[in-house]
Amino acid sequence: MDTKTDKPQNGNPDTGRSKSEMQQEIINVLQTCYDPEIPVSIYELGLIYDVAIDDDNNITIKMTLTTPACPVAGSLPIEVDNKIRGVAGVKDVRVDVVWDPPWNPNMMSEAAKLTLNMF
Repeated sequence: MDTKTDKPQNGNPDTGRSKSEMQQEIINVLQTCYDPEIPVSIYELGLIYDVAIDDDNNITIKMTLTTPACPVAGSLPIEVDNKIRGVAGVKDVRVDVVWDPPWNPNMMSEAAKLTLNMF
């Protein structure tokens, strides 16, 4: 602790967590979001391209979908936004859906491929 300010060193003064700890918590939350047609989290599917946290705890998520015609294109980004807003200390959330690079099955984690019998 910094005795001058009573705030954790190298941590966020609002939460006491470092950016990497907050990022891990956000990833944990993202692992609870599923494409309803695939029994694997969107994180393990490789749909999350980036989780950025600025100095004010504003979060920007860069994500994609399996296809532009994905049936949950209208609801999945909203679900991600809502779940991330529930993380302690988050000030604001922006979810950017991007198409470059296009998603492909090689972006899935080994665990996702195993779950879907893709070996």
